[in-house]
Amino acid sequence: MIATQVRQKDAVFYFASYPSEQLLQKVRFLSRFYHEEGGGIQAEAVAAEDDVGQFIAKIERSDKAFQREMSRAKVSAIRNFYETAISQPPIPGVVLLFTPQTLRFEANGDGSGVGRLQEPEERFLIIDGQHRLAALEFFERTHPDDAKNIQVPCVIFDGRTEDFATEMFVIINSTPTRINKSHLVDLYERVSWAEPDRRFAAHVAEMLYSEADSPLRYRINRLGGRSKKEKWILQAELFNEIHRWVKSDWKKIEAAGTDRRAAAKYYELVRDFLKAAALVWGAAWGDAGAMVTKPVALKAMLRVCADLATVDGEPAEGRVERWQAKLAPWTELAREFRNDGFYERFPAKGQIERVGRIRRDLARAAGIAPRARTKE
Repeated sequence: MIATQVRQKDAVFYFASYPSEQLLQKVRFLSRFYHEEGGGIQAEAVAAEDDVGQFIAKIERSDKAFQREMSRAKVSAIRNFYETAISQPPIPGVVLLFTPQTLRFEANGDGSGVGRLQEPEERFLIIDGQHRLAALEFFERTHPDDAKNIQVPCVIFDGRTEDFATEMFVIINSTPTRINKSHLVDLYERVSWAEPDRRFAAHVAEMLYSEADSPLRYRINRLGGRSKKEKWILQAELFNEIHRWVKSDWKKIEAAGTDRRAAAKYYELVRDFLKAAALVWGAAWGDAGAMVTKPVALKAMLRVCADLATVDGEPAEGRVERWQAKLAPWTELAREFRNDGFYERFPAKGQIERVGRIRRDLARAAGIAPRARTKE
């Protein structure tokens, strides 16, 4: 195909115009999901007449993918735009494509950067423009003659690892209006510019979601997850609490090491604390009629966990039993955490103040001194 080679600092990529028919045969549609209990994830039932829904249900799903779940409403809206656009170009912006294969480029020799670019052997991954191309798939089915007249502007990146594609996706979508915070947490460890303390905290949050011995396994509301278990806390909220703790300990963590094994030590502290908490809360733990495993209480408990781990984190052996004895007074507080009247018993101006108040009450009951105060 004819393409223009573009150089920017050490980066080289290509600009090309692809006929829609050819392009749709050369791309892979992917979406992110999480493997949970019970084997694979079954696609939700879709009505036979819902062609967009049927298409989305067949999209390849992978926990390695960086793309979000596709929105049926968004694909349908773009498809409608393609059908109604007359003077406006249907796809005025570029679609970003990626292949790990290093493509051969033969320049014309006139210094223009124009030349012939090799076609990849495997299909392109779509960094940006997946919804636009999905809508184009349906427009081509119903308006094949019109689709033949559509050339799609594409930017092609080649010869890099898939982490490069992930990083490019995050850079493009990292404004609050474009990417879900939970999704961004998932990708922290794969982007080179993410702060190391955030990557460290993301490791801990991921282990709390996926490790078999985690009391929060599949209880975290994570973008793309389809576990039928009741969700107790948003991944972004959990990450914020872990990161709050990690950031305050960062000098100590840096000195000891910041790799995944080091993150596992913090995971084990949280895991053991939550196991001890579950034992002392008894029937209130996980009870839909109690607030114990709701975000406001879990966030407060994680702060108490950081306080306790500072003074009694080691040795790891016997830690659950030791902390169970320490938290034993919480058993008497279970009635205070019933749903009925909870907000009257813990009055506050908002969630942040209420989390702080519950933390103080829980720490006081267990005789745990708070660490040096940090900004909310």
